Amino acid sequence: MTWSRVLVLCCLSAVVLLAVLREGTAASVGTRQAAGEEAQDGVKQKIFMQESDASNFLKKRGKRSPPSKDEVNAENRQKLRADELRREHYEEQRNEFENFVEEQSDEQEERSREAVEQWRQWHYDGLHPSYLYNRHHI
Repeated sequence: MTWSRVLVLCCLSAVVLLAVLREGTAASVGTRQAAGEEAQDGVKQKIFMQESDASNFLKKRGKRSPPSKDEVNAENRQKLRADELRREHYEEQRNEFENFVEEQSDEQEERSREAVEQWRQWHYDGLHPSYLYNRHHI
């Protein structure tokens, strides 16, 4: 029984809150509405157009009619810009990968050189000169 009362009370408070919020948004324009109504009419005419004009504007070019030169040029500029951005992105990715591969190969060469040097030092018996001076030149 108490749960039903709580539920009814929550629903009632939600309805009252929505009604108050709707009244608040409607009244937020009302204080200077009479004074600035003439000024706003000019602004509305600059921003908004009549519904018939808007529908005529949207129906000006049908789906099957050829696009104008300006539309074609704008679409081509957008495509060229997208291609340029894609090309730059792939070039940047390729450069990063090449740098990564180069660093990896340099590190591998360094590890290999160190391992060879350690092997030579470990197996050097002291009787012969080191490997670099013991090469046979033909």
